[in-house]
Amino acid sequence: MDCTLGGGGHAAAILSRLSSRGQLLALDRDKDALAAGRARLESVDSPATWHVRQAVFSELPQQLEALGWDKADGILADLGVSSWQLDEQRRGFTYRQDGPLDMRMDQQQSLDAAVIVNTWPAEKIEQVMRDYGEERYARRLSQAIVRARETQPFETTQQLASCIIAHMPSKSRREEQHPARRVFQALRIAVNQELDEIQNLLLTAPDLLNEGGRIAVITFHSLEDRIVKKAFRQYEDPCMCPRSFPVCTCGRKPLGKVIHKRGITADEEECRTNKRAVSARLRCFERRYETEAHHA
Repeated sequence: MDCTLGGGGHAAAILSRLSSRGQLLALDRDKDALAAGRARLESVDSPATWHVRQAVFSELPQQLEALGWDKADGILADLGVSSWQLDEQRRGFTYRQDGPLDMRMDQQQSLDAAVIVNTWPAEKIEQVMRDYGEERYARRLSQAIVRARETQPFETTQQLASCIIAHMPSKSRREEQHPARRVFQALRIAVNQELDEIQNLLLTAPDLLNEGGRIAVITFHSLEDRIVKKAFRQYEDPCMCPRSFPVCTCGRKPLGKVIHKRGITADEEECRTNKRAVSARLRCFERRYETEAHHA
């Protein structure tokens, strides 16, 4: 089950390795991504069966049930915005190209980045920047945005990026990362409620896996990675007993084991050929049903 179909790169690689007994369920909340991903899968020469559906993470159990699946052998989630979405200028995900201030993964929803930037109070915009972008100049930037929109509402990504750059301290403008990077990340997460959806995925995933099945999650920033790392640790060691107890009495059994404790990052060669891989980290957990409860 590929929960983030995007442009179909991962799904196509999985499909190419499945036998005639294999089945692939590919999901995405973005209708445009579904169309692009479906076209990619149609080009793969594979005897396996595949399905493409529009869904968010919280709908995974219903999607499995609709296909008559009990559980899956593998679940993949490539978090955040996809390369396909970043490259689509009209979607407004990037500060590197001018486009509408949108950032919606599901374009049927009403909330977009322009609504946040043009209508939310400064305090709420500041909170978004701090909580979802870890932006240290959140107050300064949120106040600048509110002042600027009184003269002219923000309509494009370049208008917003220019405002951010203009009100950043000079030392921050000289940093390697683009000054608007954290703000754009924060707005995108807020628009799509991404962290809530990640929590939904991690709450349901263990019960959706067969014995020996694995969930693999690719993260691209510290907020995502901390959530996944914490969840995997709790899967592996759910004991709630005080550490002073000589043995576990809560009876909460481990759900399996973490594969590669520190996760996997791209090597130098991949980073040279794919700059977006620089910040990526892959974490993997294997489901086991015959594990014994143990003390932390």
